[in-house]
Amino acid sequence: MEINKLIDHTYLKAFGSKKDIDKLLEEAKKYNFKSVCVNPTHVKYCSEQLAGTEVLTCTVIGFPLGANTLEAKVFETLNAVANGADEIDMVINIGRFKDKDYDYIETEINEVVNAANGRLVKVIVEICYLDDEEIKKVSEIVGKTKANFIKTSTGFGTSGATKAAVKIMKDNVNGKEVKAAGGVKTKEDLDAMIEAGATRIGTSNGVSLMNDREGNEY
Repeated sequence: MEINKLIDHTYLKAFGSKKDIDKLLEEAKKYNFKSVCVNPTHVKYCSEQLAGTEVLTCTVIGFPLGANTLEAKVFETLNAVANGADEIDMVINIGRFKDKDYDYIETEINEVVNAANGRLVKVIVEICYLDDEEIKKVSEIVGKTKANFIKTSTGFGTSGATKAAVKIMKDNVNGKEVKAAGGVKTKEDLDAMIEAGATRIGTSNGVSLMNDREGNEY
């Protein structure tokens, strides 16, 4: 697959303005990225602006902490779908996972998947707060759900994706796909994530990843 179709071109900063989103959309159209990933407030506008293109509109649910109630996440998802979201990236309730309330996590994911009504769902588990055994366990839980992807990070935690974590996820998520996000800044970073098993990359560095050091487009 071409590099551009691995990338969710991302802008999730709190202070994002229409100007920032317009720039993101222009870049996404130019490079034909897989999607733009934006906060829910921008979903309707992005969906309208991307009509007639191949670029999808992705948004985040329970972002960035995952500590929202299940009911709030379901409502957010329904609202995002109504506004034109094509893909949903949801953050699990990390505290409930750390409490070993695994049934809650599985239910939470499946309820969001149901609310997504056929849209692709990626489950953000925020690996910076988990050790290797916890990454393995949460991958197994996601593997039992109806979600499509497991995702490493929000980009708002203490660190982002690692090659080791992506490999653990890929090996334990029951055939589902892996999205690496957070800290993927160079072609070397991207290659490492793909080698470990990632099939989607969440990054705000999509344009630089599409260009070599001399500025020539790949």
